[in-house]
Order: sequence, then structure tokens, then C-alpha cells
Amino acid sequence: MEGKGLAKGNPPQQNASRTPSRKDAPSELERVRQAARKDKQLRFTALLHHIYNLETLRMAYFSLKKEAAPGVDGETWRHYGEELESNLQDLSERLKRGAYRAKPVRRVYIAKTDGRQRPLGVPVLEDKIVQRATVEVLNAIYETDFLGFSYGFRPGRNQHQALDALYTGLLTRKVNWVLDLDIKSFFDGLSHEWLVKFVEHRIADRRVVRLIQKWLNAGVLEDGKRIRVEEGTPQGGSASPLLANVYLHYVFDLWIQAWRRKRPHGDVIVVRFADDIVVGFQSKADAEQFRAELTERMRKFNLELHPEKTRLLEFGPFAINNRQ
Repeated sequence: MEGKGLAKGNPPQQNASRTPSRKDAPSELERVRQAARKDKQLRFTALLHHIYNLETLRMAYFSLKKEAAPGVDGETWRHYGEELESNLQDLSERLKRGAYRAKPVRRVYIAKTDGRQRPLGVPVLEDKIVQRATVEVLNAIYETDFLGFSYGFRPGRNQHQALDALYTGLLTRKVNWVLDLDIKSFFDGLSHEWLVKFVEHRIADRRVVRLIQKWLNAGVLEDGKRIRVEEGTPQGGSASPLLANVYLHYVFDLWIQAWRRKRPHGDVIVVRFADDIVVGFQSKADAEQFRAELTERMRKFNLELHPEKTRLLEFGPFAINNRQ
């Protein structure tokens, strides 16, 4: 029952077995979704109450991985769940009165296939909860805006669908050249200033914008030292994939949508999965022109195409013979 906490010392498994009700929050978010779909220029001025709604926070908590590594404060999912209702009530009140403070993420490294190390950020549990709740609310808006060729980190979409879309495009359209784009250190390089500007195209609730800024400015803790981060968004938090999609929606998606209406002399297909992008062209001249223009556009927004990993490949039944 909402508002009724666990007795102290009860095992968190009893609490975790509950299935949270979605009775209240979805109906409110559905109204947000409908308004966003109806008016693409609408800026939302009152969203924070959806985020600090206890039902939304509770659903966010139960959606987290139970055995995930803790952040800098050492708080675990199970320990937090021992006093779940009182903890969520306190978190909700702090969000409501502006007293919530984001903590730095704990930086860890995982090995990449090329032998290098990829940095990941591990947020504290409460930051994970608030980020997940915020993503739930903002998805109601952005899922009406994001374009059909964007597949990464979106509800109901996955990499298999992205590959299917690419396969279908290559088979059904006149594609002779494929541009495989690699954005160099995308998550580390995106501009905080531009990201906030992009968010503000739709989000006019300053309290929600400040929430996002708190996560961006929280910094990272590495080897016991707090490091201020002035650009990028740490991979590992729930908000990072959505913020990355918002960034590329404005930097890339809307731009290429307009570009392929005006510039090309033949077919153009595009599939994007987060920062992995494949664009197919009928004409080599179009592909080269597009690459040059995209390079300039990326530079404007503090991004760079990787010079070695971005490749233009000839495609089709005659490609092998033409390369010989």
C-alpha cells in the first residue's frame, strides 16, 4: 500500500516482490504525450511534479538492477529497500523543495575489443532513481519527436530492428556507397552548453533543466579525487542515453532529414543506433559532399568524425570488381 513503509529490519526481498501499480502516473504522462504529439513547438513548463511523484519514483526503483555496483556512497538496492517508502518520501520532498543534490559518479573502466579502456560512470542509487524517473517523464515528450531511423536506447526499439532496417534499405533502395560514421569519443565530447540549449527547445521547466545540469556538473570520483567534468555525459547513468539521443536528434537527425530532401541526386538511407550511424548513397558524389558538410556541422557542436574509423565503402554486386 502506498505510503506504508517496511518495518525496520524486514528483508528487502519481501518489498521487491511487489509489482508497483501504474494507476496514476501513466494517465498523467499520457496527457503530456498527447500534448507533445499535437504541438511540436510546445515547451513544457510544469514537469517536475511528475518526477517526484511517489509512484514514478517507486517504479524507477524497481526497474533498477538489484545487484548493480554501488556508487560513491556505497548504498545498495537492497539496503535502500529496507526503508523504501520513507526513503522515497524523503527523496520526493527533497526534489520538491529543490534540496536534492547529485553526487559525483564513481569512474570504472571496462576493456574494449580493441584493447583500450572505456570509462563508465556508476551513479549513486538515488541519482539512478531520479534519473530513471526523469527519463520516464521526458520519454513521453521525446518519443513523439525522435525520428524513425533512430533506434538506440529507445523504448520498444533495439539493435536487431536497426539491422533489419539497414538490411531492408540496402535491398530495396539504390545504394552503391555506404558511409560508416564513427563519432570520436562522443559521450565524452558533447557540449554541456549545447545540450542544455537543445533540451530547452522542449523543456521550459527550469527545475527539470537544473536537475539535468546537476548530473552534468556532478563530476566523477577517480582514485579518491573528485574531477570536475566540463563536457560530456558519463556512460552508465539512466539519463545519459536519452541526453545523447536528444543531442544527436538536433545535431544529426533533423539536419540529415532536411539534407536528403534538398541535396542528393539519388537515393539516401540512414540508420542510427545512438552514436553508431550508417548512411547509404546512390551517388559517390553525394556521399563525399555529405561527409564534408557533416564534418563541418559536427565541429560546430564540439564533435568530430574519427578520421580512421569513418569509412566510405563501395557497395553492391560490382563493388569487388570495381575495387580490383
